[in-house]
Amino acid sequence: MQYHGEYKTPGGKLTVCDFSVEGGKIGNFQLSGDFFLEPDETLDLINKAVNGLSKNSSITDITDAVTSQLPVDSHLIGTSPAAIGTVIRRALTSAVSWRDYEWDIIHGEPVHPLVNAALDEVLTNAVAAGERNPTLRIWESSSPAVFIGSFQSVKNEIDIEGAKELGATVIRRISGGGAMYMVPENCITYALHVPESLVRGQSFEESYAFLDEWVIEAFQQMGFDARYVPLNDITGPQGKIGGAAQKRLGNGGVLHHVTIAYDMDAKAMMKVLRIGREKLSDKGIKSAQKRVDPLRTQTGMAREDIIAKMVAVFKQRHGGTDSELTETELQRANELVKNKFDNDEWRYRVA
Repeated sequence: MQYHGEYKTPGGKLTVCDFSVEGGKIGNFQLSGDFFLEPDETLDLINKAVNGLSKNSSITDITDAVTSQLPVDSHLIGTSPAAIGTVIRRALTSAVSWRDYEWDIIHGEPVHPLVNAALDEVLTNAVAAGERNPTLRIWESSSPAVFIGSFQSVKNEIDIEGAKELGATVIRRISGGGAMYMVPENCITYALHVPESLVRGQSFEESYAFLDEWVIEAFQQMGFDARYVPLNDITGPQGKIGGAAQKRLGNGGVLHHVTIAYDMDAKAMMKVLRIGREKLSDKGIKSAQKRVDPLRTQTGMAREDIIAKMVAVFKQRHGGTDSELTETELQRANELVKNKFDNDEWRYRVA
């Protein structure tokens, strides 16, 4: 049986493989792509290292096999042994690429942040069920909120009185990760609702960078030197600007959402979030501002212009058609708000 795989390393080049499988072993392996290898014979050594491996080899197994055969003076630029392992696993598991899908792009009117949280779940389920194309949705919220990760403790993370004073709703999202104080005009949040096949064959760490590569390119086209720092941080020259979280549902849907700091009120953030409460001094606030340096100060661009550029780059790379939420999706989201997200049983499931 013949296999073909493609994988673009985040921030790197396209890695392509073609091979056959006979008797459970990889054969006739050929690596190609727009990467750079030195010296030339490195390509043949990689091909030989993969030939004969079991079709059940893990990414780590393949990485180790390739690494063991590389000369000391070899240089792989734009690819890596891990990328070769990834592209082989994606080929063997019939993973797809972005352009294999028609994409919906939603950027609608502001809704309550509880509805935004519910829509993340509703749209991921809709994509998994084939009711909607894979979707990029830009959040717009009507009021502030404090979002906590699925497994965080409310009492350890949030000052409830501080949140009430600032009019911020406490919301537990379905993905893991840390707490965030989100003021609508101060952040840019987007969610990707994709089928599992898009990230098949990738580790969680690889899938984070893979799903956010387009936004890194968008920032770089704005003249902002953005980088991805594993596991889930997007950073610039002056510090962190955003973080990602992910949830994989049992029905084959994958939610990947990211919040970018456009602007920041460090005093308000410290008033709401308990972590780092001992740093309420001016020194602590300056430290927080240094760690998270918003896009507004680093780019000088308006929030709406940054969003427009992000969407334009997504369409250029992956395609996409402007879309809207359906009445059914909004109805499902409102039901989820009532029965789950605005329910203390969910909100305080880890008290």
